[in-house]
Amino acid sequence: MTAALVAGLLAGYGIAVPVGAVGTYLVSLTARTSLRTGVCAALGIATADGLYALAATVGGSALASVLRPVMRPLHWVCVLVLLALAAWAAATAVRQYRGHRLATRSDPVPPSPARAYLALLGITLLNPTTVVYFAALVLGSRSGEAAGTAEQTVFVTAAFAASASWQVLLAGGGALLGRALTGHRGRLVTALVASGVMVALAVRMAAAPA
Repeated sequence: MTAALVAGLLAGYGIAVPVGAVGTYLVSLTARTSLRTGVCAALGIATADGLYALAATVGGSALASVLRPVMRPLHWVCVLVLLALAAWAAATAVRQYRGHRLATRSDPVPPSPARAYLALLGITLLNPTTVVYFAALVLGSRSGEAAGTAEQTVFVTAAFAASASWQVLLAGGGALLGRALTGHRGRLVTALVASGVMVALAVRMAAAPA
């Protein structure tokens, strides 16, 4: 149970910490509207992460028995996928930092809290990196037996909580914290931290029995 909790927290923070276009929009939206709207938008992002964690966990359990004959090579493929995602995130952050490009969005009509929640939920659900990340993490961590319902619940809840805590932190920081995290240097640092988390997950996965 503790392992599922730790894995879920690491997974949630690993996907949430990089401050990209969605995170930048979240901070700017909070600064232009209210903390209530920002928190609702943050929960929309976290809900999408939680849904993908749930889909990957349930799907991973269903696929575990089917893929059992090839679990060992699949295990290492998933390790490589996580390492590739970490390298891609770090390289993108460095490239954007050197090019001084900031991904920003503007919305002339500030949305209501409900609209903000649905908008950020939809935007995050359209991000393919999220589903690839959770699928690789869950399948790569799977041994011959599927995890129980309790472990799955703990993993998904922890992933959601980790994502929600970071997104709410961004929203709560508003314009002051936003300038630090969404500026050139802040975006680079958060992306490199998240890449480090992904590498740690991959190393942990590689050390576990396939």
